[in-house]
Amino acid sequence: MKAKFILAAAAVVCVAVFSSILSGGASGTEDGEKNVDSVYSFTLKDIDGKDTSLGQYRGKVLLLVNVASKCGLTPQYEGLEQLYLKYKDRGFAILGFPANNFAGQEPGTNEEIKSFCSLKYNVTFPMFSKISVKGTDIHPLYKYLTDKTTNPEFGGDIRWNFNKFLVGKDGRIIARFEPQVKPESEPVSQAIDKALQ
Repeated sequence: MKAKFILAAAAVVCVAVFSSILSGGASGTEDGEKNVDSVYSFTLKDIDGKDTSLGQYRGKVLLLVNVASKCGLTPQYEGLEQLYLKYKDRGFAILGFPANNFAGQEPGTNEEIKSFCSLKYNVTFPMFSKISVKGTDIHPLYKYLTDKTTNPEFGGDIRWNFNKFLVGKDGRIIARFEPQVKPESEPVSQAIDKALQ
């Protein structure tokens, strides 16, 4: 009887921990919040491994991009950097999230990714540690971004590198641009201009 009770209690704990992870609990949000209502709820490690709360970007317009160093779209780093320099003084930031989900096109370590971005493309916008943006090990931030329940208008699986989510000053997604849409393209600039007004 005692063994059955211990087994049942252990099962409850496992389910609670798993549910917390899926909902962006302690591993993905500040203070283990379960009611995620904006990107500000998440804390991730930056490219140097330091915990960084996205809450520090509160009130800014953000472009969240899953990036890769060995992709045909990798030259978009250049356009992203130009976009960042153009708008950063107006309350805009780009956040880069390296991911190795597509054809192994981001195989390097965080140190190698940082070095590549600096030397090849002079990237100065904030970069984060490598995460997963799809699949069973999807990071809670990307689970939130792609979930059709929490993000019905712009949700859906990430299909390739350099998918772009535009986030308004309130921390909610206001636009999504597929990988082939260049950062310097008119639709992206127009959306940013509108969000910054």
